[in-house]
Amino acid sequence: MKEYHDLVKLVIEHGVRKPTRTGIDTISYFGAFYKVDLSKGFPLLTTKKMEWKSILYEVLWYLKGEEHIRNLKQHTKIWDAWADEQGRLQTAYGRFWRRFPVPEKSVALDGEVFLDESNPFVKREENGSLTFDQIAWVINEIKRNPYSRRLVITAWHPANAVISKLPPCHYTFAFNVSDGKLNCHLTQRSGDIALGIPFNLAAYSLLTQIIAQETNLELGIFAHTIIDAHIYVAEKGSPNEKYDHLEGLKLQLTREPYPLPKLIITKKPIDELTFEDFQLIDYVHHPKIKFEVAV
Repeated sequence: MKEYHDLVKLVIEHGVRKPTRTGIDTISYFGAFYKVDLSKGFPLLTTKKMEWKSILYEVLWYLKGEEHIRNLKQHTKIWDAWADEQGRLQTAYGRFWRRFPVPEKSVALDGEVFLDESNPFVKREENGSLTFDQIAWVINEIKRNPYSRRLVITAWHPANAVISKLPPCHYTFAFNVSDGKLNCHLTQRSGDIALGIPFNLAAYSLLTQIIAQETNLELGIFAHTIIDAHIYVAEKGSPNEKYDHLEGLKLQLTREPYPLPKLIITKKPIDELTFEDFQLIDYVHHPKIKFEVAV
């Protein structure tokens, strides 16, 4: 896909070398941006094999609003490194998407207002705390007020993020309706170009298609801002050689993209969707390129 290849070239040609918390250096570019037209096909990269099942299971797991991985790990291990022995995560995207903490009235400062249990998108958890379902609210708001400029969902809770083992990378996204089409813009604080970004592109395009179908809209644009877009690099023969992503990406750039596949989703309410309700059609791809995760 040209948009992704252009992103890779941008980071390689204009990025700067930086050390990271992982101990592996990166070539880093500040403020990368690209966008794709979702009406032209589902943007699953074809210049390498993508793990479609893992992407789909992950998005469905997000939509369940769970804060643990015990159900997800039956299908994919992509979150295992970040969970504790009981499978709990210090930060889980779906937990904040579907169950964002609502402050109690007693902690509000003068002039502040928060929702309470009278709102249909607020519920009381088993421990007595209140949470807000951002996904359900946005879907309802698109149906009720499609031209709203407030269709925002966040996974960033500052008091959680500053101490979490892995605070959200793709931390906020917003929807926009224009000319009968649903658009989505994702903002990401940190983006691993070789491994993470292809997953993020596919995952949020999938989510956009789910919500477009739920709200009877056509597919529009997926736009993506990456604050720190980076490629992991390590010298050949060094102890960290296996974490080098640069050579694999250069190989990927030599491959000619195939036509994009098509995604068909069963017409069902979002909370009733299962893995079997998604059909990826005509996904033709080049061989897999192995990239090691720098944890």
